[in-house]
Amino acid sequence: MRVLVVTAVTAEADSVVAGLVRFADAGLREMTGGYELRSHAQYMPSVASVQIPVVDVLAGGVGPAAVASATATALATSPYDPPYDLVVSAGIGGGFAGRAPVGSLVVSDAIIAADLGADSPDGFLTVEELGFGRSVHHPPAPLTTRIAELLSKDPATPVALAPVLTVSTGTGTAARTAELTARHPSAAAEGMEGFGVAEAAVAHGLPFVEIRAISNVVGPRDRAAWQIGRALGTLRNAFTSLTPVFEEPS
Repeated sequence: MRVLVVTAVTAEADSVVAGLVRFADAGLREMTGGYELRSHAQYMPSVASVQIPVVDVLAGGVGPAAVASATATALATSPYDPPYDLVVSAGIGGGFAGRAPVGSLVVSDAIIAADLGADSPDGFLTVEELGFGRSVHHPPAPLTTRIAELLSKDPATPVALAPVLTVSTGTGTAARTAELTARHPSAAAEGMEGFGVAEAAVAHGLPFVEIRAISNVVGPRDRAAWQIGRALGTLRNAFTSLTPVFEEPS
């Protein structure tokens, strides 16, 4: 399988790469726009007729617009045919209390652009309610189930299979948390990139999924309480656990 993993920042990409213990560094590819893609492959000399598993890792920037641009560039300039078999949005993020504790993982069964729409006297209106666009992407259910099952084999790391919200402004107040919880009662995590990655993947007809390692509780901003190092370690371990998925045939 050929997999493109897109993170926001280099620290997240480093954690993904550190988790690819059965993959070797296959070089750096510079792309239009100044993006750098780090390629990793398994060496399989005895099965030359079989597609070599490849995992390419890209730090695409913060926010849905930045990663949509980066992901689309990677897909459009891919040396492979088809460009990839799977696109993964990965990183750390906030977890909603009671659904995704710090140190846990969330695998998306839906990726929702939670602030894409319009305010009104009657409350928030999604782009679907406004009559144009889309604000939700659904990854393939068999894929998300398989990933969640593999990640759940580590008893020390709780795993939720649930919606992940994409926001352009990170939540930092109780009022905003209550609003999001009311509109998306089953959501387990919040990030800033998933929907952008999904938009690019869908445009190229490719399956996608979002994986978040939880570093903090969604709510009033308390930077001192964030456990970024722990979440990055959880992300690293998750990508080691996902090796069987990456080794599957296309």
